[in-house]
Amino acid sequence: MFYRQAAIRHTSYDQTKKLYPIPFDKWLVVAVLLVALLAPFMMSGLYLNSYLLPWVIWSTAALSLNLLMGYAGQIHLGYAAVMAIGAYSSVHAMRLGVPFEFALILGGATAMIIGVGFGFTALRVKGLYLAISTLAVQYLVDWVLTHVPAIGGGTQATLQTPTPALLGFEITTDIGRYYLAFGWCALVTIFMLNVKRTGLGRALIAVREKDYAASVLGVNSYYYKLIAFAVSSFFGGVTGAILAFTFFGAVTPEQYSIDISIQILAMVVVGGLGSVLGSFFGAGFILLAPLFLNNMVTGMAEAYDFGVSRSILSHIPLILYGGLIMLFLLFEPLGLAKIYDNIRKYFLVWPFGFSRR
Repeated sequence: MFYRQAAIRHTSYDQTKKLYPIPFDKWLVVAVLLVALLAPFMMSGLYLNSYLLPWVIWSTAALSLNLLMGYAGQIHLGYAAVMAIGAYSSVHAMRLGVPFEFALILGGATAMIIGVGFGFTALRVKGLYLAISTLAVQYLVDWVLTHVPAIGGGTQATLQTPTPALLGFEITTDIGRYYLAFGWCALVTIFMLNVKRTGLGRALIAVREKDYAASVLGVNSYYYKLIAFAVSSFFGGVTGAILAFTFFGAVTPEQYSIDISIQILAMVVVGGLGSVLGSFFGAGFILLAPLFLNNMVTGMAEAYDFGVSRSILSHIPLILYGGLIMLFLLFEPLGLAKIYDNIRKYFLVWPFGFSRR
């Protein structure tokens, strides 16, 4: 069968470090990439803006947080605040006449500087204490956005985003905004796929597994934790700006609240810590599963009379949604990416089920 490791013999380190040693995996990635590039021409604007565009953006956010949580093993409960810093910085920069490309970089750099600033203090603690420290970032940014008019515009204020222009061409169409978000997602994905094969990636994984042991081996765990905070915050800041310019068209404090931080955290955990593919699975599940369950329950209620009130009926999708998350974590704690990997490994040896990879 074409999906096999048969006749694949690694005779050098370069062959071992290949991203896709099995040809089928490579062609599968090419097929998915082609579908993603042609998707705007194969679906309506409603589906593009309501489903595909947010999936691409939130997958990028999950990838950015996964660098910190999945690779470096550091908990962050205030990642929406990092995205908010990048979004507001980019909007204010463009209002001052800064080109869009530099405004994005400035937003990411601002988020990185503030993220590293908090990292200096937060990384002196571990575990739940680190989680509470990062949660303080969320509440501090929320307070600044609502109480400092020069930054957030005041309580419940909405700042409209200027029209983005890439290389001098204004992006005003839905397809253009999608390709902008998709391009940034592709860059972050390529970085995440390759960072594991570098010295930085190996050092981050060593720190994640046991920072004391990493220190004994000569890895400066504090330095690499700060690097993880810096890169993750930069990616998060740019992603927050992309979200504002391509999806919302405005920035408000409610768009980057604590609920959003918990959502991104759920995307990473449900998808799979340290997995690039899991970030896409997790974002798709957290975003699309509630819509699917709501449509399913509504359709069944219209077809069959359940005899329950509308208030109870509206809570059934949330109950099913929470139950699905619990089932995933109970039966496969490593996330949706591990379920996919189990299926993939099954086909690697099929039909010889007795053999093992």
